[in-house]
Amino acid sequence: MSIVDTPERRQLRELTRSFVTREVLPHLDDWEKAGEVPRALHASAAKLGLLGIGFPESVGGSGGDLLDSIIVTEEVIRSGGSSGLIAALFTHGIALPHMVAAAGVGIGGSLGGMLGGTSTPGDDDLVQRYVRPTLAGTMIGALAITEPDGGSDVAGIRTTARRDGDHYVVNGSKTYITSGHRADFVTTAVCTGFPGSGSISLLVIDKDSPGFTVGRRLEKLGWHCSDTAELSFVDVRVPVANRIGEEDTGFLAIMQNFAAERLSLATQAYATAQRCVELAVRWCRDRQTFGRPLASRQVVRHRLAEMHTRAEAARAYVHEVAVRVAAGEPVVTEVAMAKNVAVAACDQVVDQALQLHGGFGYMRDAEVERHYRDARLLGIGGGATEIMNEIIVKGMGL
Repeated sequence: MSIVDTPERRQLRELTRSFVTREVLPHLDDWEKAGEVPRALHASAAKLGLLGIGFPESVGGSGGDLLDSIIVTEEVIRSGGSSGLIAALFTHGIALPHMVAAAGVGIGGSLGGMLGGTSTPGDDDLVQRYVRPTLAGTMIGALAITEPDGGSDVAGIRTTARRDGDHYVVNGSKTYITSGHRADFVTTAVCTGFPGSGSISLLVIDKDSPGFTVGRRLEKLGWHCSDTAELSFVDVRVPVANRIGEEDTGFLAIMQNFAAERLSLATQAYATAQRCVELAVRWCRDRQTFGRPLASRQVVRHRLAEMHTRAEAARAYVHEVAVRVAAGEPVVTEVAMAKNVAVAACDQVVDQALQLHGGFGYMRDAEVERHYRDARLLGIGGGATEIMNEIIVKGMGL
């Protein structure tokens, strides 16, 4: 029995599977068409404790660690959900950790209190005002880092926050913000020095703040049930009390949280591959061609074997790296490799799964078609494959 396959985690899988079967599958197609999931889904997930998995009970979470979060992510997709659903329902997984860590609380195997040494009353207040309500399913949070001309260059953020007494005055824009339309607040990366100086801080900005505008809903290739927005800030006054940790510690905070985000994306990738293997096997058993099931043909069986091997190998490596991250090991290079390995496996498997489905695989009625579209983002989000390769070669000493 492995560390990710304990009796407690089997129960967590069963709980997650039941939730998806009951609360998600009957409605997912409608949510895809609507471009978002309902707020009530957050409340339902919170009531079962799924929304708080990986967050300490001391901040309103359900306990558990990074491995438990991975189990939930994996099982949502294996049960018929999607990576787009994960992005929509669990956006707090990238919106809240910085606040929890700043309050000096360990989360998911990471170290708390690294955003300025010790927690402050302001950090504790952020937990009460934002973390607890979000984990209870009554608020929705988003993370805003990416800018129209910035991409993966976090240090080059140009959204500015000028100190004015007890407030910061924020000006700038963000784009590709997951849950940006539905979010009640946005954990926002801002430059508290001059643009490009690397003086990055994190501010929690309420959606109803004067001067804060949520722009058009961005239409995407995949992740249709996950709303994505452009954000604009024009002289938005944000209380200094809404700063996360000390000033100019935002870059470190963002980098520290990337490991969990990238492992989540890696999990979504191998889980999508596994799900597509299951769909392909089912289809090839049932589909008759020239009087025989597709699965009776050697070329098809061998293709399925290769797909299964890639998916399972990716899963094993991601789990191995996740165990090390949860143990506190500094495995930045390995996390990058895990993401790339899982994404590559997913790309190959999803493509082959759709091919085996033939014309039906190209139809919107086919689940594999949704996975085909959704999977394309996994090699871009959380740091593109090329950025991961740069991290890897640095780890090789090149």
